[in-house]
Amino acid sequence: MGRTLPLTVALVMVGCVGHILAQQPAAPRPVPTSAWASKPAKTPDYVPPQKPWVKLSDLKARHKGQADWRELLVDDGRLTAEYFSAAPGTKVEPRFHPDTREWFAVVEGEVRVEIEGQAPITATRGSLVNIPRQTIYSIETVGTTPSLRFVVNVARAKTLFPQDGPPPAAPGPGTSWVPVTINRTPARYDEFNQPHLNIHEAAAKNEKYSGGRFVRDDKSEMLVLYGHEKNLPPLDPLDKGHFHAESAEFWLVFTGKIRYAFEGQQPFIASEGDVVYVPANTWHATRYTGPDPSCRLSITEYVGNALLLEPRKPPFN
Repeated sequence: MGRTLPLTVALVMVGCVGHILAQQPAAPRPVPTSAWASKPAKTPDYVPPQKPWVKLSDLKARHKGQADWRELLVDDGRLTAEYFSAAPGTKVEPRFHPDTREWFAVVEGEVRVEIEGQAPITATRGSLVNIPRQTIYSIETVGTTPSLRFVVNVARAKTLFPQDGPPPAAPGPGTSWVPVTINRTPARYDEFNQPHLNIHEAAAKNEKYSGGRFVRDDKSEMLVLYGHEKNLPPLDPLDKGHFHAESAEFWLVFTGKIRYAFEGQQPFIASEGDVVYVPANTWHATRYTGPDPSCRLSITEYVGNALLLEPRKPPFN
């Protein structure tokens, strides 16, 4: 049997641990710093397939009568984002990505997700699912209606398939499947990367829910931003917002409505399911709008990418 420490010894140990923790330096706070930043004189152009605003209603109209369809909306050399619609019973067979993380948002319908090492997940409207690198997963559309998923990964990400059966269809022109062995270690989840979150369930449990990080690694970051316009200061139509020196940013409007004001364009209000994109070096301001709660998923190419703000006062006269 184990021995119980005397109370005095235990108290001393607790005190020592508390003293050590108290000695740890606090995380540095951001320091407002005036700086010069180069910025193109001409508002950066959009390179297809990127567009400022893609309405889900337009996509549905284009694919009217189709249960199974997909459309690439972002492929800017760093990240990709696609819409996948699948009929009930459609399966994404087991697979994994050797070097990248995949995550997706369920906009409509219901899917059953099996992720290696995790209990099966039933993901519905408002769900986010995060699949780490080298982790085998499969997806099946369940229920009676098609599922619609917004899927994000790193550009040119590769997919491998376990050798439990024959390889899938040819991977593409000029390529073929070959048998290989990979020393695979499924990546761990951590404080910023969880298997599953449903924003509607989270908001129902906490009236002050405002979102937070859901994806964070060395290749990308995704923030859940949830709130109400009634909790914001009055709209300032002259507010340019900020821009990013190196990273583009794009959003999925996950519920409600979001107002966007981009450099060189008239402000617009995007609705649930719409996808919005802004290139690097482009002023942009976003805000919740309307009486209902709103949520946008903010996706960037760098973790904690810098926001360059217009100074309230010029640094020099």
